[in-house]
Amino acid sequence: MTHRILLRAGHVLSMDPAVGDLPRGDVLIEDGWIAAVDREIGADAEVLDMTGRIVIPGFVDSHRHTWEASIRNVAPDATLDDYFVDILDTFAPLYTPEDVYAANLAGALECLNAGITTLVDWSHINNTPEHPDAAIRALTESGIRAQYAYGSANTSLADYWFESKIAIPGDDVRRIRTEYFSSDAGLLTLALATRGPGFCVNDVVTSEWALARELDIPITVHVAMGRLAGRFGMVKQLHDLGLLGPDTTYIHCCYLSDEEWRLVADSGGTVSIAPQVETQMGHGWPPVMKAIEHGLRPSLSIDVVTTVPGDMFTQIRAAFGAERARVNAASWQADVPVPDTMLTARQMLEIATRNGAHVAGLEDRTGSLTPGKRADVVAIDATALNVAPVHDAAAAVALSADVSNVETVIVDGVVRKRDGRLTADVARARRLVEESRDRLLAAKEARA
Repeated sequence: MTHRILLRAGHVLSMDPAVGDLPRGDVLIEDGWIAAVDREIGADAEVLDMTGRIVIPGFVDSHRHTWEASIRNVAPDATLDDYFVDILDTFAPLYTPEDVYAANLAGALECLNAGITTLVDWSHINNTPEHPDAAIRALTESGIRAQYAYGSANTSLADYWFESKIAIPGDDVRRIRTEYFSSDAGLLTLALATRGPGFCVNDVVTSEWALARELDIPITVHVAMGRLAGRFGMVKQLHDLGLLGPDTTYIHCCYLSDEEWRLVADSGGTVSIAPQVETQMGHGWPPVMKAIEHGLRPSLSIDVVTTVPGDMFTQIRAAFGAERARVNAASWQADVPVPDTMLTARQMLEIATRNGAHVAGLEDRTGSLTPGKRADVVAIDATALNVAPVHDAAAAVALSADVSNVETVIVDGVVRKRDGRLTADVARARRLVEESRDRLLAAKEARA
């Protein structure tokens, strides 16, 4: 029996140029697919009244260490150097599979509550084979669309992050591929979260890239975050090793050289930017416009809730404000007019949705309200005082709305948030993550 949901009379921002915007339009969902987007659709369906709502594709977070939800805000003033010590060398070795499950469940539900329907879970917490099982189980239970990026263990900062000779365990990644991801068509897909040159010796780098390509899964790697990592010339090193390719996402990219930008673009690579972390923790200016200037389609990501908020609205505004501040300051210093090619609010919304799906390798199924794609849809309450009155719907979402305005969230045709409330057992998720927090703090004190 066909299941239909009709989103009726919303202000539809499809983010698909062929579909366009509909100041008053309908979206029909059939069995998890977007069946139609039009001014008025007649159908025998469950009707959700979208009057006064802005209907958009779900946000895509292209890089988040979801396991850190248990230690939210423990490092509010941290620099990147602080993070390595305070988080990766202090808390990460203490994480049990139960902690990973609790954090991934709470973190994924946090995403859904904020209108993030697709998540790249950069999971560098695989201290035992049971850790990835726990992470994947939590993602599955949450109902989010996710790319699970299998990363290294974090049991020793010195062993895993400074010219490391320890590779991600290939046998376990193969097990995970077979056990959970035999098909790439599901709500969850698999990637490899690698550390890359500078953090690993070349033999480890080449072995991890070979593993990903053997299993035909994407690769995601942090590069050029801060001047030190920029001096590593990680993309140049990958080029010299013959490893660049369209299957790789480069995170941060704040200190890439112009040569490296060209190498990323020419190889078909993709870019994920975490603007709040980058400006706050000292990675460098978020290179959104730099990526665009090189013909790339940058995406946005949250990165770490140990230090920044976990919603996409924050990232949109951080990127928008930082880039315009950088250009304004440079123009003032040079005593020249501000260029008319600065980022726009509309661009930021596209970057947070369609570009994110592109970077996650999922643009064929999500990222825009396009008939034939899976139904990942968010409705924003535009009648709220912090949004109304609406003059420009894209600007209203990008610059005025916040998590409190996310009223409806649909993933793969399933309503995950209705009337402003998640359909999940939020009390259980909160209890589990609070118990994890207490357990981790006690373990930290015992080790001190």
